This record gives sequence, structure tokens and C-alpha cells, in this order.
Amino acid sequence: MRLLCLVVCLSLLISGPNVRAQLAGSNDRGDTIHVSKIVVTGNKRTKLQIVLRELSFHRGDAIAKKDLLAELQLSKQQLLNTTLFVDVRLDPVITDSLLLINVDVKERWYLFPLLYFKLIDRNFNQWWVDQHRSLARVNYGIKFIQNNFTGKNDNLDIWLITGYTQQITLRYDLPFVDTKLRSGFNVGFVYASQKELNYATENNKQQFFREEDVYVKKQTRVDLTYSYRPGITTRHFFRIAYNKEFIADTVNKINPNYFPNGKTQFEYVDFNYSFRYYNSDHNAYPTKGFLFQGNLYKRGLSKVNDLWMINARAVFAQPLSKKSFLHFEGLAQLKFPTNPAFLDQKMFGYGSFQMRGLEYNVIDGMSGLMLKSTIHHELTHFEIKNPFKSRTHDRIPFRIYMKAYGDLGYAHNANTVVSNTLNNTLLRTWGFGMDIISIYDFVFKIEYSFNQLGKEGLYLQSRNDF
Repeated sequence: MRLLCLVVCLSLLISGPNVRAQLAGSNDRGDTIHVSKIVVTGNKRTKLQIVLRELSFHRGDAIAKKDLLAELQLSKQQLLNTTLFVDVRLDPVITDSLLLINVDVKERWYLFPLLYFKLIDRNFNQWWVDQHRSLARVNYGIKFIQNNFTGKNDNLDIWLITGYTQQITLRYDLPFVDTKLRSGFNVGFVYASQKELNYATENNKQQFFREEDVYVKKQTRVDLTYSYRPGITTRHFFRIAYNKEFIADTVNKINPNYFPNGKTQFEYVDFNYSFRYYNSDHNAYPTKGFLFQGNLYKRGLSKVNDLWMINARAVFAQPLSKKSFLHFEGLAQLKFPTNPAFLDQKMFGYGSFQMRGLEYNVIDGMSGLMLKSTIHHELTHFEIKNPFKSRTHDRIPFRIYMKAYGDLGYAHNANTVVSNTLNNTLLRTWGFGMDIISIYDFVFKIEYSFNQLGKEGLYLQSRNDF
């Protein structure tokens, strides 16, 4: 009977008070129950097989009663992490040794024809302080996004961007093309041109060159990716891409080492293999679980363009209590063979290599390590009523966390400029702040950070944790 009580408590936590009546007829005969039926509701656009693909159980499976809690939690977690739904509810109904699962989902809005407005600088503080809030450093345009295009969690993106960068992007992503829902593909085309270019790093900061009437850099890229997902938590990606880049003669004169071959035109093919493991309660802001991504990259088919890169990123979140958790993030990267090309040197301050407290700085390198540690405590959580009538978005949830953190990093660069004092030295930052999490993976961070240079400041961020 203790085991039955555990199942009842589990169902109440996951599905709500109605489950008590549904389980009244269950008994304690045997240690397993069999999934007799799975009923899915609420999926107006999403295909049934896409929902069933994320469940950790299938019709006919036998589930140990002691494992039912974990199975239901994992299935709900996986469905939410597809980013297809704003809410998921799983209601188990046990009759004798048979189990009926009712899965009710609330779909997101999938069509986003949006006006696009984005700063081109690495973060808000750099734009506000270093670039004096210049509107010339803004991209704007139209961003047409159709998620869940055919109901198979496929996405169609069309971006028409102007302003700082002239950009046209076309991309289609279909995660599943086979009957077993394991293989998929992604194809994309990007054309971009810009009148300003970060051509070097001095005094630990980006150096820019601009010409008003000339595009100093142009880029064309076509890529194709094959994806393979053998299980719920693991993914494999194999990508091949063709790239053609051009810089103006004026850029090549002030930095002849911008491209690896010292020329104004750089044409190459690159290959990338990526392995990803997702096992957390919420990938955009994990409070429990483990996330990992590893990449093996190869550029060029000749020694002139040759570059290998290996990198990895891991996030681990461990609850300390009902409202507190620890968050660790580690990153490592190695590029070889070593070369003086500025294009290959970028590391800290770009992409995922972000240290809190060094937002105004960049650190170049061919290899680097970073470790970030944070303790979070939830202050409050609440919901507000949507002022616009919506069946699936009638309530908008918010969670607010306080946090304290410390970061360590190191970037090695044999070709560093003398004024770049943050190369080849241990980097240390720390601080405290507040995170606000809401619908559609929205994460807004307010941080007050200190660094080893004796500088401190308030920083605003909108990056997800993975």
C-alpha cells in the first residue's frame, strides 16, 4: 500500500487534484503496470507521432510502479523542451494492472512575422557605454519565422535584415524525415555584407574599421546538416558548408593577417560533427540535470585553409533545496595548427565564452578554458493574466531568482599583442544578481560584477543558459 500511496502522490503533483478520483480503483497487485492506451489532446497543429516520440514509454510497455514518477516527469520534461508547447499535463489512470495516460498539451504560437531590431555589439553594456548608444550599430528589418511548419516540429526562417549589416537568410529545418523519427536535415543560405569590421584586438578591446560608401566585408554561405536522434536525450549532427568571404583592400592593408592566407578573398569548405546530450528540467534555464555539447570541426581541403577545432560545453544543475540550486558550466576549446590569422583567434567575449564582469573586453586565443559557478535561490513565482484573450496563453508565468557567482578562465595565445594583457593569464570575476524567467524561454539577467582589473559595474543580459 505504501507503493500505491506514492503513485497517488506523484499523480497529484504532476496532474492535479482530479487524479485522486481516477486512481481510486487501482490496487497493489504486482510490481508492474502495462500501458494500455495513450490519449493525446490539445495538439491542433503538432502531429501525434511528434508528441509520442518524446514520451519515455509507449503503448504495451510494462512500467515498474516504483518508476512511474520518474517516467512521467521525464516525459513532461521532454515535451516542454521541444519548445512546441507552453504547458503539458499528464494524467495517469490505473485500473487493475493497466495504465491509461492522458497527455494534454497547450501549443505555442508558431507564426512570427516580426519587425527585427537588434544591437550588433556583443552585449548591451558595450553598445550603451563603449559605442555611445549609436543607432548606426543596429540591425533592423523583417524576420519571418514559421515554427512547426507542417506539424513535425519543422521550422522555416526568412530574414531580410538591413542597417549595420545587410543580410538575407533562408533556412529550413526538418528534424524527422523517416518513419522511425530518428533522422532529419537542415539546409540554409546566408548572404551578408557590412560597412564596418572588427579587424583586430588591442588593449583587450575590439578595434573597428569603417567605410561609409564601401562594404568592407561580404560573405556567402550554404550549408546542409544531417541529424540523427537515436534516443530521447542524445543527438548527432553532421554538417557540410561552402563559404566565400571577401574583405576590402583597406582592411587587408591595416591587418594583412585577417584571413589565414593573407589575401582579400577566402573560399573554403568546412565540416562539423556535433554531439549533444540534453537531460534537464528546462534546457533554456536548467535547475536540475545535465547538458553537454561537443564539436569536432575541420576547415579546408588544403594546407592553406587548414584548421581543426575541438570544443565542448557542459552545464550541470543540482538542487540544494526546494527553492535553491547550484549551477556549474564548463567550456574548453582547442584550435590547431597555430596561425596568426585574426579570424581564427577570437575566443572570450564571443559565442558561449562569456565571463560575467568582462563584458567590455575580449580575449583572443587558440586554446582556452572557462568554469562558471552560481548559486541560485528563488525569491518568488507568480502568474499574470494575459490582457489579450488566448486559450493557450491565458496566464503568463514568471520566476525570479537571486544569485551569487564566480568565474574562472584562461586563454592561451602565442601571437598576442603586447597591449592585450588578459591573454595567457588567469581570469577571475565574481558578483551577484537576479534572473527573471518567463514564457517562450525568456531569460533576463541583471548582474553586478567585479573583475581582477579592479573594475565593477551593472550588466544586463538576455542569454539562455544553453
